[in-house]
Amino acid sequence: MKKIAPLLKKLFAILAILLAGLYISGYGYLIELGAKVIELGRTTAGLEDYIYFDSREIQKSDSPKQWALHTDYNLVPATSKLQKLHHDYKTVAFLVIKNDSIWHEQYYEGFGKDSKTNSFSMVKTIVAACLAKAIEEGDVEGFDQKAKDFIPWLKGPYADALTVGNLATMSSGLKWKEDYENLLTITPRTYISRDIVSIMKTLPIETVPGERFVYQSGSTQLLSLVLTEATGETISDLVRRYFWNPLGAHADANWRLDAAENGVEKSYCCFNSNARDFARFAALFKNGGVWNDNQLISADYVHKSITPQFENGQDYGYGWWLGSHMGKRYYSMRGHNGQYTIVFPDEDVIVVRLGRAQLPDLPGVRHSVDYLGYMEEAFAMLNNETTTSP
Repeated sequence: MKKIAPLLKKLFAILAILLAGLYISGYGYLIELGAKVIELGRTTAGLEDYIYFDSREIQKSDSPKQWALHTDYNLVPATSKLQKLHHDYKTVAFLVIKNDSIWHEQYYEGFGKDSKTNSFSMVKTIVAACLAKAIEEGDVEGFDQKAKDFIPWLKGPYADALTVGNLATMSSGLKWKEDYENLLTITPRTYISRDIVSIMKTLPIETVPGERFVYQSGSTQLLSLVLTEATGETISDLVRRYFWNPLGAHADANWRLDAAENGVEKSYCCFNSNARDFARFAALFKNGGVWNDNQLISADYVHKSITPQFENGQDYGYGWWLGSHMGKRYYSMRGHNGQYTIVFPDEDVIVVRLGRAQLPDLPGVRHSVDYLGYMEEAFAMLNNETTTSP
């Protein structure tokens, strides 16, 4: 026993030194991350993480409105290839909306129409639209207003040049490496942090803003901080006032916070809602910003948001991913692990897929095979075509 006691003291001393080293080096968050990994039993972000973290409730609409069901609702079964996609990548919700009516709807793993799941980066599209609304209401002068007018603590050689529009178009020049998988990078750090503003204050604007597209969650996080300062409202309250309430959202949502007391939203991700309500936002843009004969957001912004802004970012506008497939143009909200809300404006079709996994991006492009597969099979069903599993 006498021999064990000195050994334990040495081990505790080594552990204390290691812990101190982590905090001094800026990696103290790994301790909390490790604790969450043990609690959750996984190392990746999940669809239902809101259960394990603090969140801010976003109440359903004061006048909730159900989607109309198409006369052919669920009459056409999923193709065999679509069934395989659902099985292989763990789909929990799949919707096809045609002419503003639900044409096909399936849920898996016990999920249903009101089940909340993590938006991941789909919510970036909504935050960008909040900027347009803040400009409409006069709280922000325009897309060219300087971000430092609202968050004067911005640092870096190009902080003075950063505009709010640069944040919405992913051209901020922020020092940020987008990587969910490497636990030593900034994205997992902010995902677990209990003080996200303090982290954002350490990140410089290191390259000239507005020159090129670089996808960064940090840009959206900064944008939401701008909007909170500009309006005096939380981003959760803004989303409800601008969109969720007038769109008739039929279920309560919530947004993950960094801490319980006066927490700040993880606004680049972690908006928790359901497939039907995510589709409302897509329908708003498909219909030129009009909902129930009311112009909720300007048609000019809708057009601007689905127009490429940079030569090296032809697949991105203001929060929307842009493209064409099968001869059909589309724009979409996209999130980690295959959260997709895809608008085909010319066909008057919306496809929503929520789930637990996706394939890596294809070489040379910023989308995956499964992303295209959900589009293909939705239209195969719409065209009454049949396919077989490969």
